[in-house]
Amino acid sequence: MIVLPATFSAAAWDRIAPIYGAILEHPFITGLAAGSLSRDRFKFYLQQDALYLGDFSRALGIIADRVADREVAKQFSHSSQNALAVEGVLHATFLRDFALAEDAGVKAEKTATCFSYTNYLLATAQGEPVEVAVASVLPCFWIYWEVGRHIQTRAGPSNPYERWINTYGDEVFGGRVRSVIAIADDMAATAGSRAREDMLAAFHRAARLEWMFWDSAYHRESWPV
Repeated sequence: MIVLPATFSAAAWDRIAPIYGAILEHPFITGLAAGSLSRDRFKFYLQQDALYLGDFSRALGIIADRVADREVAKQFSHSSQNALAVEGVLHATFLRDFALAEDAGVKAEKTATCFSYTNYLLATAQGEPVEVAVASVLPCFWIYWEVGRHIQTRAGPSNPYERWINTYGDEVFGGRVRSVIAIADDMAATAGSRAREDMLAAFHRAARLEWMFWDSAYHRESWPV
């Protein structure tokens, strides 16, 4: 007899296991862990991530306005603000440390991958049932935390990306991630089977886009035409 996962989050993570494995094996992530990732690639990532976070914050804000539970709304509102505040400081620190401050104000264009990812999140936050919207933003939280923890066990003390690694591998960030996981599980528990399957599909699609985002940064993606 096949034993199905007891919670939405367990089923969702099982479904993306091959994608998460591919993320850990990607040269962008292995380069972060080894400290050998080129500064040009990391700079490109920072620029795209800043563009991504602006829209990710908007998506979280939309979800906060849509959920009926006031405590859940507060959590998403706080996460919306935190995405720009805490991670904005992290970006500024790296720009300064890498002597890239002169480029901090340059508005980069979203890559096709960044454009696709952010528009997917915004469209889902606005147009899909709120539980599906929550499932779509969960991979950004959860995968970053897992990647941060994974790299922490492998990175040396002189790794130039140590601040990035510690930010996402930190238990404070982990607490935020667990809160969103719990919210998704609670929503899935009261959703119908069709809604739950839509949540799983949204989680899977966003996880794919996470891999694509790392890959686009590593290759410094440009629009083909």
